Amino acid sequence: MNAVSTSDSLPSVESELRSSPPNDLVGTARRLLADRAGAREVSLLLADYGLRVLRPVSPLPDTTVEPLSAYDGPAGRAFTLQTPVVEAEGHGTATVYVPVTVRGDRHGVLSVRLPAAGADTAGVRGLAEFATALGHEIATAERDTDLYLLARRTRRLTLAAEMQWQLLPGRGCGRPEFVIGAHLEPAYTVGGDNFDWSTDGSRLTVTVTDGMGRGIDASLLTSVTVGALRNARRAGVSLADQARLADQAVYAQFGGKVYASTLLLRFDLATGTVQAVDAGSPRLYRRRGDTVKQIELEAQLPLGMFEETAYEEQIFTVRPGDRLVAVSTGVHGARSPEGDLFGEDSLRRALDAAPTQAPQEVARSVVASLVEHFGSTELTADAAVVCLDWNGRDATAS
Repeated sequence: MNAVSTSDSLPSVESELRSSPPNDLVGTARRLLADRAGAREVSLLLADYGLRVLRPVSPLPDTTVEPLSAYDGPAGRAFTLQTPVVEAEGHGTATVYVPVTVRGDRHGVLSVRLPAAGADTAGVRGLAEFATALGHEIATAERDTDLYLLARRTRRLTLAAEMQWQLLPGRGCGRPEFVIGAHLEPAYTVGGDNFDWSTDGSRLTVTVTDGMGRGIDASLLTSVTVGALRNARRAGVSLADQARLADQAVYAQFGGKVYASTLLLRFDLATGTVQAVDAGSPRLYRRRGDTVKQIELEAQLPLGMFEETAYEEQIFTVRPGDRLVAVSTGVHGARSPEGDLFGEDSLRRALDAAPTQAPQEVARSVVASLVEHFGSTELTADAAVVCLDWNGRDATAS
């Protein structure tokens, strides 16, 4: 039996998921997959904020489901490699693990135990389509319920971290021209670092912000900065004017006592031309072929340091196959307990070790190298990593 694999059945599946109460999507998924694919067990596993484990949402009654590794095992492989994994079992059954991903943003894994006959190519493809539909509904349901957010945390977030995670656009984004993956650490106590992006049919804007200070004060500063940048971006002004207007807003609020270092990038999707404003300390690296090189930009004043600061744009170009990695000060300036700087050499080694990984895995690998260097996941400074793979636009596309 194929698992929700026909084009005729998918629209009704989507309709039933849409009509499900926000907090009962997993229950609805279990019922649909049992009816249509003979599923015996269904579990939704969401990645935690640190991207270290996959945690279950609404375990089956009388069943204790422990968190699974987000790296190892069949569920971890499905999440990391973003491909279905089938585990054959005895008694004519199999468990299929399919990634739950929404427009390039990885949410977790759907685990489905069903008759082995339903784990054929068509059945797995149907489960993948179902998982995508479920992921879209979860993204919408999070506006109305905390259930899925709670499943993502292994412990309580600080208030500052709560504010920062709610401010993010996601941890990934995919379009034909580019793929983005990003990560923050320390995941449960992050305060001032942030990344943001927005895309339309012609341009992609990416920002990486490093708010001064720690804890709630840093989070408030970053919230004002990101809000001001979004407001200016949505006004349709140039990148330099986006920086200028955000600078004025931050200065008006804090009077120059604190400021936010920010890197602003705007990509022309048709040509690969990039406008850039370097307002502070985040750094940008490019991997082209086997060469990793820092893109040297003119260092300008952080946002909010002085009143009425003028900013200038710089131009560079990306080519298909280029990989860009932006890192905050908490990455390139981190030191080990012995005082050794993580620095550019360590960052280059981390990038060299992951040439074929997807952008979200690259971001995670850089953070893992940083944590290893520091000796703990509880970093003393916030760290943000954004990785962008540039594919470019097909010249034949309209």
